[in-house]
Amino acid sequence: MSPVPRPLAVDDGEQGADVVLVTVTYNSAAIIEAFLRALPGGLDGVASAQVVVVDNDSADGTVERIVELAPWATVVKAGANLGYGAGINLGLRHAVGRQGVLVLNPDAVLSPGAVRRLLDAVAAADDVGITVPRIVDATGRLKFSLRREPTILRAVGEAVLGGHRAARFPLLGDMIRDSAYYVDGATADWATGAAVFIARHTMDAVGLWDEEFFLYSEETDYALRARDAGYRLTYVADAVVSHPGGDMERSPWLWSLVAVNRTKLYRKRHGPVASAAFWCVVVANEAVRAALGRPTNRAALRALLRGGAR
Repeated sequence: MSPVPRPLAVDDGEQGADVVLVTVTYNSAAIIEAFLRALPGGLDGVASAQVVVVDNDSADGTVERIVELAPWATVVKAGANLGYGAGINLGLRHAVGRQGVLVLNPDAVLSPGAVRRLLDAVAAADDVGITVPRIVDATGRLKFSLRREPTILRAVGEAVLGGHRAARFPLLGDMIRDSAYYVDGATADWATGAAVFIARHTMDAVGLWDEEFFLYSEETDYALRARDAGYRLTYVADAVVSHPGGDMERSPWLWSLVAVNRTKLYRKRHGPVASAAFWCVVVANEAVRAALGRPTNRAALRALLRGGAR
């Protein structure tokens, strides 16, 4: 199999790049080729870049495949499955770009020029701290990636109406599902973490990712912390990333992480009484759906009850 051409922006030096692209892999051998082959086009127009792949102790030959296909990429071996946030931090400790860092899932595929467009959006306004691309599925259809801050009322709305119906009402749903909203310059409290560009000034103000979130809610936490520091998240419609996603909806373990980390995030930002109320709503939501025989919700309910309303 032919190696991936070195992106023009990537040189032999490991320090001083304008943009550092960080991805965290875990048993990603089957998906990493598409990710790597998109990088030369995705980085087109960027003056200098470094690609850092943090591998969370894959057992399927992921590292060997990366070395074979992209010897110009820097591979950092975590030595264990540290989780997503900790993996990102390991990459950031290795290198941080002068203009910022692009965090990508290993199954996210950049469109040509996408990174340059994310950079330009940061440069357009001093208060822009995070830029996110247009996420599409394998057929090119828009995925609703923008989100509102979790609240008790929104948790109630999603429990009663379901996530899709609650999204019709801004006070009752986290997800922004109005396709007309997804235009260049739109803002949101946070966005799904498949592809997130973090400006250097934001990183300097916010710091590293919270490693208490093994997987899920770490991107929510980071975006809200950036907002706390005075930086907004901006949508860049003409920077396109293809991302299939959907694994959490099929996996009881992943769905459990989503539910537990939602309550952990809320508890981090609110007092004990409000946090207990939020936990109760999430538990009730999972319990009702578990009663319908859904394995993902049964697993989430067990995980929430084990953790309690701490």
